[in-house]
Amino acid sequence: MIYGTGLAVVLAVIWWVLSGYDKTLLLSLGAASVVVTMLLAIRMRIIDRETVPFFRLATLIPFYTWLGGEIAKSNVAVLKAALKPEIDVTPRLVRVPVDAQSDLSRCIFANSITLTPGTVTVEVEEDAFLVHALTPDFTGADGFAEMNARADRATDGRRKSS
Repeated sequence: MIYGTGLAVVLAVIWWVLSGYDKTLLLSLGAASVVVTMLLAIRMRIIDRETVPFFRLATLIPFYTWLGGEIAKSNVAVLKAALKPEIDVTPRLVRVPVDAQSDLSRCIFANSITLTPGTVTVEVEEDAFLVHALTPDFTGADGFAEMNARADRATDGRRKSS
């Protein structure tokens, strides 16, 4: 029930902010669209703690802040590799082990790898991801393990700090 209420409030606020309207007719149409969306979500039984992560913002915001720093560092590394006079790009595929606690954690981990410049998640398997890396420097197992642990901790809060 709390997830549904949270989702309804967020949908209504997003609609109101993005529409910019304060007319009664338009506000009632916006409210109707939120109600229809909520009814569909309830009927499909998709409202749970994974599909409505608003209550985990206290753990997700620090993760995305950390990820932003990692993206910035990777941007610099890719820029250095691209601007060298001699081409030093040796792409490779590596298998990254995944021991995430939930599907949401796996999804955030795979997307975080893809968001980081120089790496792309190519294939998702049950216990591993196949990752394409621009250079061997981007294939460090420690970096992937840290990202996996942080994504899992941010989504579930079950893991201790590394």
